[in-house]
Amino acid sequence: MTEAVDPLAATLFSEVFMADQLARNRISRVLPKGMEISHFSVLNHLAHINEERTPAQLAATFHVTRGAMTNTLSKLVWAGHVHIRPDWDDARRKFVAISPAGRAARDAALAAFMPVISDIVRDIGADKVRAALPVLRELRIRLEDG
Repeated sequence: MTEAVDPLAATLFSEVFMADQLARNRISRVLPKGMEISHFSVLNHLAHINEERTPAQLAATFHVTRGAMTNTLSKLVWAGHVHIRPDWDDARRKFVAISPAGRAARDAALAAFMPVISDIVRDIGADKVRAALPVLRELRIRLEDG
């Protein structure tokens, strides 16, 4: 038996999906040459936590396959943005750390797209954005738990 479509749920997810697509498109256009959103996301995460992570931990954090994370990390290594070293206690495992060049690339990316995001928040209004954040955060948490 097919359940009826919940119009509110359908509208919410339609808006979230479209906003995600439009935001990614806008941010991609202003990122430094050769940088992708996935690259920025990993660099930003590593810069924020300021600790090494294994590729498996990064894959779990970003909800991607290990293969997808390996691909992203390979591109970041090639660009000199991360260092990957073996685990001295377990040769099967590796650790990833952001490099000084990676921090500079992350900072350049932030400088490139923050004005775009700030303008949108200003146009919408800070109070409206603050009011939307708890709902978006709860949505994210429930999706992560599922």
